[in-house]
Amino acid sequence: MSDITAATAHEAYAFACMRCGHGWEQAYEIEHHTDASGHAYVVYKADGERVPSPLSTPTCANCGGHVVRIMRAGRVSNIQRFLYNQNRSQPAAGPLVPEEPAEEPVAATAVPSAGHHWHLSDLLHPFRK
Repeated sequence: MSDITAATAHEAYAFACMRCGHGWEQAYEIEHHTDASGHAYVVYKADGERVPSPLSTPTCANCGGHVVRIMRAGRVSNIQRFLYNQNRSQPAAGPLVPEEPAEEPVAATAVPSAGHHWHLSDLLHPFRK
């Protein structure tokens, strides 16, 4: 198969495995070719190696799963950067001190008699004024 024309585009995608949660990003060189018969075909390359199209059945390198979400580039790296910064900014853990339960304020009109069943009108009563 000889090439008549070839054009190269650069694309990057972010991937997230729905099976194990692994995330990664990959940049591709997409070569658009037309053979002597006029048929167009595309060759994907990642890191200089020919690879299958990332848009058709991507495979997770972590677990081998094929349920992979494809997103625009930068999504995975943004999340990883956010999580890294969150872990660095959290204070060191101290001793656990049980918190006193806060008492919930009770309106004077909301005290039901024994065996009272709440109705919507009971809940809306304070707002009628």
